[in-house]
Amino acid sequence: MTMTEQATGAPHPHPRPRSGGHKSAPEQVTGAQSLIRSLEEVGAETVFGIPGGAILPAYDPLMDSKRVRHVLVRHEQGAGHAATGYAQATGRVGVCMATSGPGATNLVTPIADAHMDSVPLVAITGQVSSKSIGTDAFQEADIVGITMPITKHNFLVTKAEDIPRTIAEAFHIASTGRPGPVLVDIAKDALQAQTTFSWPPATDLPGYRPVTKPHAKQIREAAKLITSAKRPVLYVGGGVLKAGATAELKVLAELTGAPVTTTLMALGAFPDSHPLHVGMPGMHGAVTAVTALQKADLIVALGARFDDRVTGKLDSFAPYAKIVHADIDPAEIGKNRAADVPIVGDAREVIADLIQAVQKEHSEGHKGDYTAWWNDLSRWRETYPLGYDLPEDGTLSPQQVIQRIGQLAPEGTIFAAGVGQHQMWAAHFIQYEKPGTWLNSGGAGTMGYAVPAAMGAKAGAPDRAVWAVDGDGCFQMTNQELTTCALNNIPIKVAIINNGALGMVRQWQTLFYNQRYSNTVLHSGPEADGLQPSAGTRVPDFVKLSEAMGCHAIRCESPADLDKVIEEANSINDRPVVVDFIVHEDAMVWPMVAAGTSNDEIMAARDVRPDFGDSEDD
Repeated sequence: MTMTEQATGAPHPHPRPRSGGHKSAPEQVTGAQSLIRSLEEVGAETVFGIPGGAILPAYDPLMDSKRVRHVLVRHEQGAGHAATGYAQATGRVGVCMATSGPGATNLVTPIADAHMDSVPLVAITGQVSSKSIGTDAFQEADIVGITMPITKHNFLVTKAEDIPRTIAEAFHIASTGRPGPVLVDIAKDALQAQTTFSWPPATDLPGYRPVTKPHAKQIREAAKLITSAKRPVLYVGGGVLKAGATAELKVLAELTGAPVTTTLMALGAFPDSHPLHVGMPGMHGAVTAVTALQKADLIVALGARFDDRVTGKLDSFAPYAKIVHADIDPAEIGKNRAADVPIVGDAREVIADLIQAVQKEHSEGHKGDYTAWWNDLSRWRETYPLGYDLPEDGTLSPQQVIQRIGQLAPEGTIFAAGVGQHQMWAAHFIQYEKPGTWLNSGGAGTMGYAVPAAMGAKAGAPDRAVWAVDGDGCFQMTNQELTTCALNNIPIKVAIINNGALGMVRQWQTLFYNQRYSNTVLHSGPEADGLQPSAGTRVPDFVKLSEAMGCHAIRCESPADLDKVIEEANSINDRPVVVDFIVHEDAMVWPMVAAGTSNDEIMAARDVRPDFGDSEDD
């Protein structure tokens, strides 16, 4: 049994990127055939896309491939998010394909999303013929120029002989170092031209040398700080999941006894139920997690980037803390918060080396005493646990719906969330014990992410249950991919948390705009003035809409029916299932740190500011 299996009970869902391919003799093919052969050799198993004029030559040999499955989506944005969901659930590179012009520009949002969340993605787009580039030809768009700020790298290919090398380099760049999206834009005449294909190609990436092994001196300095600190916190970001370092993280945490906080992108990297876990930090983080960072004298940041949603007002964040910042991307270190001990390296190697260095410190009699710190943390955890009130009118609580979905889901279920209130409730009220079980759009906050991402996750992990937790606003952006699911035997389950509003925006209007609900009401009927309770969005009728797309659909309006409906959804696995949960519209996400304010001003609930008693630095 591997170290990872010991720690999580299952093989890690994020294997190291594999180097696909075998040696093949040179043969005469078209550029399009060369592209498909290259995808086969790098190990691409599933491609999400839509054909069109410029990419059409590639779709002909794709039809004959026995190793690459193509999923015909209904919108290119769906292809991009599906590739992201596939990558997040499997640890492999996600692949999407689109034609030139509007096909390519429809990929911009999922590419930006993948860039913010460091997802290994290769987007392949057709381009007009090389001689037409720059002439405003039909369906021409400079997608290389458009995506340059939101890709890790991108390529414009105008010669057929460059296709194998470019695909090999694209997959290598996307999956190594800090993962990210790579765009490959291929001119139509390059796809149509004759060329010689052989594998593997000679790659040439001068200057691309990601540092994975951390510097030993920095590791020793970090270990000394950990063992001498009185109030340390392990601040764990998504990089730990990307590196497959969850087993090492558990060993380090238990070795040091320091509290662990996992960001929105890192949920599942450390078991929620573990006694050392103090919750998720951030604008809607647990009171204990937010406060632990504020009161800490040492923050050990592992694969995290000190983003604004975690830090709040930056100049007031963690005023007492020294910073150890480990990241594979040197550009992140010192970007937002100066690091006392900067460590550039792969999180798995960094944590493994830290374990050895801390063990050496312990053997020399240097061991941290965090007793007083844990007294404070335990008091905050007991006083300000995550919770919610049930609606007095007997309607469904959205938090209760999401909590029960998590509790009744089969073991190993993957959860994908849209963006907004339901995303935060899914982060809070579903328990994440293992890596690769939580997918969401963290950095970009992309509404419409959940359904196609769940589709991609299910395509990549067909033996696991996949629930998309979506809002009635998000769902209306990309629900057409349910048709794709129905036609391609991808039986995801979708929970629509239907409160008749753009919930998170409405919450801000309630708190900061005197309850003036400008353009956040989604439902119809006499309640649409925003002054009367909502019975959820009814136009469209989500049950009828989902049935029309080939899904089994159920509406749930009563707490008495909740478990029965969820169990019915879990029992159907031959087609997609959509459940329209009509929930109370006034439920809010708490805790909350208002945008632009200090984390010291966290509110545990409306008008409830925590009292931290007599901890050392109050």
